[in-house]
Amino acid sequence: MSSLLQRLIGAGWRRFAAFPLRDTQMCESTAVALVQAELLKGSPHRKHPGVTNLKTVRLPEDLQRGALMLIHKSEVKDLSERSSKLKNYLWSRKRAVEASELREKAVTLERKLMEKNQQKDGEDSSTSEAKIRKKVLYELRKMTYHWMPLRYDEELGVVYLAARLAGSYAAAIRALNEIKKRDQMFAPCSLLDFGSGLGTVLWASHSHWGDSLKEYVCVDASGAMNTLAEQLLSGGSEKGPLIKHAYFRQFLPVSPKVQSDLVVAAFSLSELSTQKEREDTVLTLWRKTNTYLVLVENGTKQGHHILMEARDVLLKKQEKVLHDFRRPVVFAPCTHELSCPKLLNQPVVPCNFLQSYCPLPLPGSGETEQEKFSYLIMCREEKQVEKPGQTELVQWGRLTAPVHRRTRHVQCQICSSTGKLKQLAVTPRKHGRDMYRCARSSDWGDRLPTISTEDNALTEEP
Repeated sequence: MSSLLQRLIGAGWRRFAAFPLRDTQMCESTAVALVQAELLKGSPHRKHPGVTNLKTVRLPEDLQRGALMLIHKSEVKDLSERSSKLKNYLWSRKRAVEASELREKAVTLERKLMEKNQQKDGEDSSTSEAKIRKKVLYELRKMTYHWMPLRYDEELGVVYLAARLAGSYAAAIRALNEIKKRDQMFAPCSLLDFGSGLGTVLWASHSHWGDSLKEYVCVDASGAMNTLAEQLLSGGSEKGPLIKHAYFRQFLPVSPKVQSDLVVAAFSLSELSTQKEREDTVLTLWRKTNTYLVLVENGTKQGHHILMEARDVLLKKQEKVLHDFRRPVVFAPCTHELSCPKLLNQPVVPCNFLQSYCPLPLPGSGETEQEKFSYLIMCREEKQVEKPGQTELVQWGRLTAPVHRRTRHVQCQICSSTGKLKQLAVTPRKHGRDMYRCARSSDWGDRLPTISTEDNALTEEP
């Protein structure tokens, strides 16, 4: 028996000697274990530093009570039908067509019609040119989106309240939670909300930083919306405001030197008619930003494109007069400052995220609904020091699609720090138990820690 055991041990040793572990494999295994231990710091996998998703969001009780009181007082006819139509209209709304785009389309159409007209003989040239111009105008009217500004009066404001209050609040509090989770030292004293509407950003900010915020400045061009927001702030009654030091204005503060710790524009840039106006507004808001600028739009191609426009303006355009020399840095959701890979793919799929929420308890509403939104958070350069658990080996990727949990592997789509979209299949055998369980506990919109080694700890699927 002892001789048989010796032969088996000898055979195993010879096999190990024939196929030794490479030094790089041993180093990679050690590095992954060290990095994972540092990332988790004893916390459960479901609460790893990249998780920023929220469970189903509910409106604050005071806000919901005030909204229902205003709706019942207003007695708007066909409220359910009108709010549904307004919600669909706002979701399908596109940007206004730029004058330069219209000219290009007109020139292209005119050239095509001229080529067709040259094949015909015996027609007066002046008459044919007039017909062509008329035809060009007719075709442009048919193929061009007719953008119109929305003018909110008191009645339309109540319809908007029924349609969008809960969804807007869910998107705002989810976007702000990215800052709350990742920058736990951030304690803003002042908020500037551009295009404040019903004040959902004010309520969301107060939910996160109510102890530190001392001033809320809400700017909206509609006086009727400002009035509704103030009534919501008092819970729909004649009592004083439930949140103190909230100020409502129709215009932005003039002085560029006055900054707020937190500046937010939610569903507001899409209400501006031209790209130039959006660019000027983004630069103005950035000048007024001391720490974080948060932009939120619908999770459509249009909304995503508007945010990527704003991102490019802030990263690439230099202002003539600088009052704050700290450069802008992308904080979320992008993990890089390269071109958005989703805009490079054809067909274009917007970078958006989902947040479940409880709508207002009105006729026709369900128990829970989903808000699909896109967002962008920029910060001043000094805030980039926050990277929880970061080592030279750790990189963060953003999950940009639903996570598919399969038997013994997890399928993920990640926007990596290299600016590329990757389809990953994370398994415990290849990537370690901790990384696998982190991936399994993550969801669409979370960040996923990945290990950067020479052999790539996470492999890209074809």
